[in-house]
Amino acid sequence: MDSSASSPLFRETLRMRSKRCSSKTHVYPLSVFLFTLGLLGCFMVMKGSSDPFIGASVPASLTPRASRLTCNALQRDIARLSRSIRYGASDTAVKAQELEAQIAKQRKYCENVLKTTRRPTRTVNVGPVKIGSEHPIALQTMTTSNTFDVRASVDQVMQVADAGCDLVRLTVQGKKEANACMKIKEELLQRGYNTPLVADIHFAPAVAMQVAEAFDKIRINPGNFYDGRKKFDDDLIYDEESYAAELEKIEEVFTPLVEKCKRLNRAMRIGTNHGSLSARTLCMFGDTPKGMVESAMEFARICRKNDFHNFVFSMKASNPLVMVQAYRRLAAEMYENDWDYPLHLGVTEAGEGEDGRMKSAIGIGALLADGLGDTIRVSLTEDPIYEIEPCRKLRSISEKRYTRAEDKITPVWKEEFRDWQTYVRRESELPAQKEGDEVDFRGLLHRDGSVFNVISPEMLRSPDSLYQSLGCKMVLGLPFKDIATTDSILLSSVPEASDEVAWQTLRRLQEANMGIFVKGSDLEKNSLRNSVQVSPLKDLEAGSVQLKGDAGRLAVEIHGDETEEELKKVEQLEPKPECIILNPSPEASRVHASRRVFDILQKINSKIPVIHYFATDGLANKEDMVLELGSDAGALLVDGYGDGALVGPDWNRGIKPELDAEEGKVAGLFDLNSLRLTGFGLLQGSRMRSTKTEFVSCPSCGRTLFDLQETTAAIAERTGHLPGVAIAVMGCIVNGPGEMADADFGYVGGAPGKVDLYVGKEVVKKGIPNAQACDELVELIKEHGRWVEPEEVEDPSKEPINA
Repeated sequence: MDSSASSPLFRETLRMRSKRCSSKTHVYPLSVFLFTLGLLGCFMVMKGSSDPFIGASVPASLTPRASRLTCNALQRDIARLSRSIRYGASDTAVKAQELEAQIAKQRKYCENVLKTTRRPTRTVNVGPVKIGSEHPIALQTMTTSNTFDVRASVDQVMQVADAGCDLVRLTVQGKKEANACMKIKEELLQRGYNTPLVADIHFAPAVAMQVAEAFDKIRINPGNFYDGRKKFDDDLIYDEESYAAELEKIEEVFTPLVEKCKRLNRAMRIGTNHGSLSARTLCMFGDTPKGMVESAMEFARICRKNDFHNFVFSMKASNPLVMVQAYRRLAAEMYENDWDYPLHLGVTEAGEGEDGRMKSAIGIGALLADGLGDTIRVSLTEDPIYEIEPCRKLRSISEKRYTRAEDKITPVWKEEFRDWQTYVRRESELPAQKEGDEVDFRGLLHRDGSVFNVISPEMLRSPDSLYQSLGCKMVLGLPFKDIATTDSILLSSVPEASDEVAWQTLRRLQEANMGIFVKGSDLEKNSLRNSVQVSPLKDLEAGSVQLKGDAGRLAVEIHGDETEEELKKVEQLEPKPECIILNPSPEASRVHASRRVFDILQKINSKIPVIHYFATDGLANKEDMVLELGSDAGALLVDGYGDGALVGPDWNRGIKPELDAEEGKVAGLFDLNSLRLTGFGLLQGSRMRSTKTEFVSCPSCGRTLFDLQETTAAIAERTGHLPGVAIAVMGCIVNGPGEMADADFGYVGGAPGKVDLYVGKEVVKKGIPNAQACDELVELIKEHGRWVEPEEVEDPSKEPINA
């Protein structure tokens, strides 16, 4: 066990955690005393340290590294104790949380928070492939064939290898599959393929030992390698003795595999999954990113005890926010322990199509922006070959970040306010209605996140098509906002006064409570009553702003190169801007320039909402757009930075948007409906605004008990109209019922030809024949009051009642 596990503070934490799992706890005076004493010691160290993540100066007797390690040790004890005592007296709990949050901000989780710098790691050898910071990011996928079907498995491996995949994982659930693995490896070598093969192991240490003879790498799941299948209704009670005893059993079972991998020069992935944490971990740490990290660290300590270091970590979850937090916490733990193991990145059960790519880009892209990640897999409910290109593009995005020329646009700054460990959306204030307003300006923004689109005067001349592309609900020929309607539009220019159709379209959009944003320079030429004037912040002086062209509200555009003093003006304007449109220069690092803006806004306590403007200029296709958008804007939204998104051509460059642009015809131009849906997809993938059913669907593998792609499509067709409802579609239950933790309902392969239905983590119907399971799922949703009937769509060309 780790030396810290024997400390009095840890023993105290364990005792209190055991009580938490079985009954209410009390705050012991000794615990409070130790917590306070440890905290004072930590701050004394922090005050004297020269580490940029800790303090200002270092005493001669303490080197920066020694002071950091001393503080880190205290931090760990303080964090453990604070989590335990917060279940007692409320005042002490609040103070503990606040103090822990202050300390957490000092932790280092990446090489540089001001620019993308790849985290230095050791090299892990997987056959001929090397994984680590000195090598290109390795691309991975997983076969969907039955592993015992040697021919099918060999064919899939060759197909993805030819497409550029560096490593291929195969599920190995039993001895029959393990026996087939040797044949698969031999067949591939005979055909000239030395692509490293990875065995995916759950529940079966003996199978892992067998397949290590054939494959280059073993993936073990800490949540079920020793623990096996769990029942979540068990009374989870652990004290210090039982916890330590279980760790000893894990070591006894796991050590032989470690020794064998070391002897045969095999690699290993310690791959935690949010859905399959052990009962021990759930009791001690809860279903949390912290629990995910500790689950992996238990196994890593055993590897290190046996002087085995040829391994990587992964922290997968279907929720990108949980996934990002877990990887960051793991990286911080490794910095504190002076470890340098590579990271395998992935959002598990991401789904298919654009949604699956978006969620993967948000999670993987956010981490790559911080320089974390050495091998990646995009888990899609599609054939393995279709995972390779998104992987390649995400790697390309990260490589551009690593090799970007020095950012001479963004002013030098120091990050002070971002909390990278806990998702808390930055507080903002929505537009309010004022006396004398002629239109309802409260519709400019949505409380859960807003979607904007760029519109040209030409598009206003085709009102029926425009209303449809904006997602309007048509009632008696008039547009109204629906659940996924564009909240506000940016007009590339004001229509000519003689264009009656365009002006009528604008009036109807305003009557539908849609905001109309217009550049101040355009409003000087043509008035647009009750519009929102958009002016560059640099062009405005602090104090009163004279609105132009009958505008009723003000918004400002920020490009990220403003000085701190210029940014502070935003709170000195009258009227106060309803929102900030954040549109960084292409020459700057969007993520870091934007973080700087948010840091200064937090410094001045500004609550003005911020809309991210993601310019599509130059992007060749929709997949590129989704991956770039997810990587850039998603990296900010996972930290609670942003209140919405605008996806479209940059209105400052004179490129006119088109209503029905043909993809690929002109780089950067996409049809309006597609841009709107992508904006909503970004918000849903970032767990902000739900406008459709959320599907958590696994990518399929040899364990899958039904045709996952076909089944997922059928379920989506029946249930895709239920915003706020999350449905997990799982080919098997290998990752445990906890995989349903992120879903309201679960559709899970229980046996060949049979499906089990879940509500949350609880199975409520078992052994349903495949042919009936979709109908039964619908009935289950109805029983729990979450079903609504699909609405009929009115023909947009229907004449308005007042036409």
